[in-house]
Amino acid sequence: MEFTKGENRFYKEEHGKLLAEVTYVPQGDQVAIDHTFVDPSLRGQGVAEQLVDRVVEEMEKENKKIIASCPYVVELFKRKSEKYQAINANA
Repeated sequence: MEFTKGENRFYKEEHGKLLAEVTYVPQGDQVAIDHTFVDPSLRGQGVAEQLVDRVVEEMEKENKKIIASCPYVVELFKRKSEKYQAINANA
């Protein structure tokens, strides 16, 4: 799925309706992912993880680590620790 990059967020909209979003807060050489949202119509399809992966891709380019503060991201980083170990500021 393709996401639009906004200011400190990636999101998906259709017909003016927000379908998915991840937001992050810059903190020096790190960012804190503080929110993820996926519309019920898209849940169970891995969209939230795709959003997080988009932030990971962007932060890798900027050589920044990610602080997981959103409960979903905290759990994702725990569940898939090997995948996110290099980018996780909490590791």
